[in-house]
Amino acid sequence: MRFLTLACSALLLAASGSVLHAADKADDAKTAEKSEDKFTPFPDARSIKQSAVIGGKTVNYTATVGALPVKDDKGKLIGEVVYTAYTVPGAPTSRPVTFAFNGGPGAASVYLNLGAIGPKRIPFGAQGDAPSDPAVLRDNPNSWLDFTDLVFIDPIGTGFSRSREDKDKTKKDFYEADADIHYLSRIIYDWLVANDRLTSPKYLTGESYGGYRVPRLAYYLQTQMGVGISGMTLVSPYLDPPAIGEDDALSPLPWMINLPSMAAGNFERQGKHLDATTMGPVETYMRTQFVQDFLAGPGDKAATDRLSAKVAELTGLDPALVRRMDGRVDITTYLREIRRGQGIIGSVYDSNYTAYDPFPASATPEYSDPLLTTIIAPTTSAMVDFVTRQVGWKVDARYNALSYEVNKEWKRDDTDSPVSDLRKAMATDPKMTVDIVHGWDDLSCPYYGSRLIMAQMPDFARAGRLRLNMYAGGHMFYSRDDSGAAMRRDVKASYTAGS
Repeated sequence: MRFLTLACSALLLAASGSVLHAADKADDAKTAEKSEDKFTPFPDARSIKQSAVIGGKTVNYTATVGALPVKDDKGKLIGEVVYTAYTVPGAPTSRPVTFAFNGGPGAASVYLNLGAIGPKRIPFGAQGDAPSDPAVLRDNPNSWLDFTDLVFIDPIGTGFSRSREDKDKTKKDFYEADADIHYLSRIIYDWLVANDRLTSPKYLTGESYGGYRVPRLAYYLQTQMGVGISGMTLVSPYLDPPAIGEDDALSPLPWMINLPSMAAGNFERQGKHLDATTMGPVETYMRTQFVQDFLAGPGDKAATDRLSAKVAELTGLDPALVRRMDGRVDITTYLREIRRGQGIIGSVYDSNYTAYDPFPASATPEYSDPLLTTIIAPTTSAMVDFVTRQVGWKVDARYNALSYEVNKEWKRDDTDSPVSDLRKAMATDPKMTVDIVHGWDDLSCPYYGSRLIMAQMPDFARAGRLRLNMYAGGHMFYSRDDSGAAMRRDVKASYTAGS
């Protein structure tokens, strides 16, 4: 994201001081005029009254769509963040308010909003869904709105939220890990002030990269913004970036983290119920014999034979294929080979969500993720219809449910793990509770990574304040009704205990 200056520099160098000053003023006026032309002002916040049956009871609420400004340290407007808030009118200020973020980076909050915890939902994530399915919203019985107000925030570049800067400045001010935390913390603070909610219990929820954001937001809000956070829910979180992936062949950690979710997908295909009884032996194997055989290396034939045989058993893959790979099965191979004979491939977000392989004879994978490409159309259509037609917040702009441009331009900082901020936030506030929730089948952010992280946490964090729950399904396990209901039950218990 870059800009210009050369031609202007040559002209300015040839000018006198007075002409230079006049040219500067003219250029500023033109820039301001172009900026006004480019950005039609967002409308004022708009609200409607709605109701939904949640947890078996009718909840009446106000849905509000609006935008909050982002300003630099000189007070100049540099961006606008769009939010969708659901609040119960007449409730006391003691009622909790939860701020929700999705991940990517580059994802709008629509997935948590219309898929998981908002009062309305659109079905997605079930085998057989198609992008052309009707984008019709229905009551969400698994919403959290009966026990907390909800504010869904779309970071700059996602949803309708936008930067008012050129590409270079946008990248610096919005598409870096630290900058992201700083301006989003201010957005939370500004919403609380504008809505007289600073004295309410405040919670954060983040999915995927949103799970990276939330612990960092909590600590920054505590220590820099003066806003205490009562609790967090990390949904399929991206908590420890260096540990995920298979780039470091020396370390067993990425393979340890991925394999249990591969096994869970295989067990589910066999019709087995996924719980601690089914998965406990797999986790024990990962911490013991797997590590020993892995570190022995391919040079130890007996260890590699033993490792490969066990990995083939757990994944359901062809033993000969697994042995050729020395027992080191990467995610892409797993997703393509488990159903190779059928010509279909699995999703990294849920290995049992499948689609046809468009090029089954290709030596290398040539397909987009089945689940991700299926859900973008209905969620986008449903959200834009809700905002522009139902709420009446009219805006002439494209809605980005998932921005590949933001993801591409993002400056990644995998050296700064949010786990350290999670520790510090929980140490700072002894009343804070944290729920980490995962789907067993997720290979994008596997649950076993969170299991290993929790095992290393200090006693003060593990003594009933930090909980890990797994549910049937993958990254978006909440799209399954039973799993969404179970998450609602577990999270509601945390809110109730903290009140």
